Amino acid sequence: MSYRSAPFDGGVVGATPLATESIGDSVRSLEPLVLSLLVLAVVGLAVGGWWVVRWFRRPPGAQLQRLLATHDEVTVLMHPNPDPDAMSCAMGVAAIADAVDTDAELQYAGEIRHQENRAFRTVLELEMESIDASSQLAADPVVLVDHNTPRGFTGAQTVEPVAVVDHHPGNGAGTKFTDVRTDYGAASTIIVEYLEEIGATLDDGEGSGPEVSPELATGLLYGIQSDTNHLTNGCSRAEFDACATLFSGIDEDLLDRIANPQVSDDVLRVKATAITEKRIEGPFAVCDVGEIGNVDAIPQAADELMHLEGVTAVVVYGEHDGTIHLSGRSRDDRVHMGEALRHAISDIPMASAGGHARMGGGQLSIDHMNGIGPSDGISREEFEERLFSAMAGER
Repeated sequence: MSYRSAPFDGGVVGATPLATESIGDSVRSLEPLVLSLLVLAVVGLAVGGWWVVRWFRRPPGAQLQRLLATHDEVTVLMHPNPDPDAMSCAMGVAAIADAVDTDAELQYAGEIRHQENRAFRTVLELEMESIDASSQLAADPVVLVDHNTPRGFTGAQTVEPVAVVDHHPGNGAGTKFTDVRTDYGAASTIIVEYLEEIGATLDDGEGSGPEVSPELATGLLYGIQSDTNHLTNGCSRAEFDACATLFSGIDEDLLDRIANPQVSDDVLRVKATAITEKRIEGPFAVCDVGEIGNVDAIPQAADELMHLEGVTAVVVYGEHDGTIHLSGRSRDDRVHMGEALRHAISDIPMASAGGHARMGGGQLSIDHMNGIGPSDGISREEFEERLFSAMAGER
């Protein structure tokens, strides 16, 4: 038995002329309305696919702006005792929210005591509110900036932020938006990139989005500088790029007034104590500055000790209102300061510590240090030995 295939004539492959003619007749017999619906369906699928691709390829700044636009008002929450990086981030998020007609209220827990931080707030005329409990939050949608887990106020653990913008290590996340870049030296850098992505306009007139005021540009620049020790510590290339972007929009007079505030007598005394009472072992220094009235003097004293020749890592601690506050600095590649502090207090109940390789901090209760709870307690001398061992990598 032999088989003969129909010759190819430009119709359906493998089909006979009669079959091809039948298919053509079937298509022509369809109602015009059905054909129209088929065409619309194909076009709809194509447009829908394009929008899906575009949605997922939108830059983070545009994603955050779109999220903010879905709310009439939001709370922009800074970490307790906010520094210039946190405050400038809050300013930036508020500017992005304002561009889509969303009201943003800036709030924080704790106090603003550091003279640099107070000058930042005063010079830039920031409207910020301190809170003690979650019930005082201005709006239910909360955006966290410069930290990724709410803390420092009653009910903080019940707050579920809709968005998180941060550069610190941690497991916190927003329910709708999370952008945590631990390789960045400052969270303000992320905000600068957001403003670029939505086409923000500086004083040079370039851009198509919201206008960046001199106050905002100056604040973001100083936020980057303060968190990177004037672009010398923990920087990525993104910090330098962000500063270059902001340069044309800053106000030099505002910048000078923020950078050179008057220093309180308390801060000078704590610095003097750290210098004169320090304990040095090899390249490491530790100092107990005793009971203090201003905890923000502790990190400033740590910065001061880092200027000592031959010292590559330091920890300064002091007592305030029943709590020991720790601040550490390192320029030693062998010492990850955040990890060193965390290991030093790891078995003390209710204590917490952490941070970056170059900078860390922590807190612990005097009562728990002395032995309340399941631990046996340790003396100040033993605690300092722990700090030295942790910096040396022996703990």
